[in-house]
Amino acid sequence: MIRVPADEADSYFATRPRGSQIGAWASPQSAPLTDRAELESRVDEVTARHGDDEIPRPFFWGGYRLLPDMFEFWQGRSDRLHGRGHYRRERSGWRRTRLAS
Repeated sequence: MIRVPADEADSYFATRPRGSQIGAWASPQSAPLTDRAELESRVDEVTARHGDDEIPRPFFWGGYRLLPDMFEFWQGRSDRLHGRGHYRRERSGWRRTRLAS
């Protein structure tokens, strides 16, 4: 896992809908809230602070690039004969193997 550079995070943040940008500033991610009104009040504060201006990326907002060596897709079925595909990175690319459910 690699943290993406600030310029890449800035570029991606700029593509997000305005409501998502406001939410990034307003929401204390995963912290307890007293009630919904607390979060809505924070949204109102951020909206008023920025008006119609461009919303900059918060300093604490960013992303990570995942570089997996293997992963598995799982698709459930009602008969329990689930679809499972296992992928492993090799020098020549990705090798797919079907796994029994």
